[in-house]
Amino acid sequence: MLDDLPEQFDLVVIGTGFTESCIAAAGSRVGKSVLHLDSNEYYGDVWSSFTMDALCARLDQEVEPHSALRNARYTWHTTEKESETDAQSWNRDSVLAKSRRFSLDLCPRILYAAGELVQLLIKSNICRYAEFRAVDHVCMRHKGEIVSVPCSRSDVFNTKTLTIVEKRLLMKFLTACNDYGEDKCNEDSLEFRGRTFLEYLQAQRVTEKISSCVMQAIAMCGPSTSFEEGMQRTQRFLGSLGRYGNTPFLFPMYGCGELPQCFCRLCAVYGGIYCLKRAVDDIALDSNSNEFLLSSAGKTLRAKNVVSAPGYPPVSKGIELKPHISRGLFISSSPLGNEELNKGGGGVNLLRLLDDEGGREAFLMQLSHYTGACPDGLYIFHLTTPALSEDPASDLAVFTSQLFDQSDPNIIFSSYFTIAAQSSKSPAAEHIYYTDPPTYELDYDAAIANASDIFGKLFPEADFLPRAPDPEEIVVDGEDPSALNEHSLPEDLRAQLHDMQQATQEMDIQEST
Repeated sequence: MLDDLPEQFDLVVIGTGFTESCIAAAGSRVGKSVLHLDSNEYYGDVWSSFTMDALCARLDQEVEPHSALRNARYTWHTTEKESETDAQSWNRDSVLAKSRRFSLDLCPRILYAAGELVQLLIKSNICRYAEFRAVDHVCMRHKGEIVSVPCSRSDVFNTKTLTIVEKRLLMKFLTACNDYGEDKCNEDSLEFRGRTFLEYLQAQRVTEKISSCVMQAIAMCGPSTSFEEGMQRTQRFLGSLGRYGNTPFLFPMYGCGELPQCFCRLCAVYGGIYCLKRAVDDIALDSNSNEFLLSSAGKTLRAKNVVSAPGYPPVSKGIELKPHISRGLFISSSPLGNEELNKGGGGVNLLRLLDDEGGREAFLMQLSHYTGACPDGLYIFHLTTPALSEDPASDLAVFTSQLFDQSDPNIIFSSYFTIAAQSSKSPAAEHIYYTDPPTYELDYDAAIANASDIFGKLFPEADFLPRAPDPEEIVVDGEDPSALNEHSLPEDLRAQLHDMQQATQEMDIQEST
């Protein structure tokens, strides 16, 4: 296949997942020539979002040895033809008819409002490419029910799930956590250094309900979590409150698959070249020039640096993949929890689940049509836990039983799959930088740290994703910046500006005479 691709690049990135897209955008932004390849026909790899049709096709796809998505299966829980008299009736046909209204994530995440990704999006000005919705409720399971955890001060005093005494205890505790690290608080916390966060909670004499709120939904920790880590997690939660809503979390509109594409857009704006459905057939290191020779679609490309996502041949040839994250994705015609949690059709609810022993956990995200991820009248449940086996349904069984056996939502579609990770690096490509697979985390901190670390090794003197100017800030050589701003105004405002300038000139003439 003949094409007009240049033959020389500073950086070739294989795979368009979140981490790879960050690196490609950062390289292009500082003036490096970047080629971004992906053998898939879509952006994002396992970080992507799919329509309903596309997800089924992807899950039906035969698993290749290098594929990070495996152990996939799905089930329709309704017949193809049901009564059409009920306007709220959903079945396989009616769901597939609205396929393009879905944006189904393989690897969903929630963003802390003051977290690493939000700061990076603002710092780099990539935020102009994305939209977000504040998470409506942070929930927990208490005595078999899903209840909302009060986050803000107003939520604490308006909630009906806590008594007046419990409200005061919770506010006092959160204030102490927020002040942790300051001089006035050090003496009170010294005795808990080296002990668990749970011991600290018990020493505060809080009620069992408050202890559950803090451990399950605020600090999101376990019984063995250290005092220092528990305080750090609580402060992270509190530090993101009040920025964009009543909860400290944000969710990307239209699914998390939008985020890798935001970075890809920036890379393309600064000259990065993108080729989907294009694989690398062979790769070798030229010992004379110390450059990589990549064979792709019958063309040899030269690159000073190569970054690859895990599982992409030929750089990952012969590398075994192991289960990393077990995922469940469900579509229902009814939400979880009571009416209070789903006012006006619901929004985004986050729930952290624990097994009976408290040793395992999973995150559940419930999305409604207000996120742009599904049609009105349907709800998406994303369930994620660290993988224990090659059977994601078995890994998630202890959590699905907490959700669906008792709540009995009207499940229409269910699917399970595994996101795998490389067990080792390829010895044949030791000079290639490999990105890490998606880790089990709520936000994108590990992925950003991985991208920043690799970029720092590639280009140690360059800044990682410096701010990109807005279009109106860009001045072409020879242009008057003020003229550029004037031409960008609407026609009616431009006419008013012209009249004002003419009146000013007439006043100047009168004053001079």
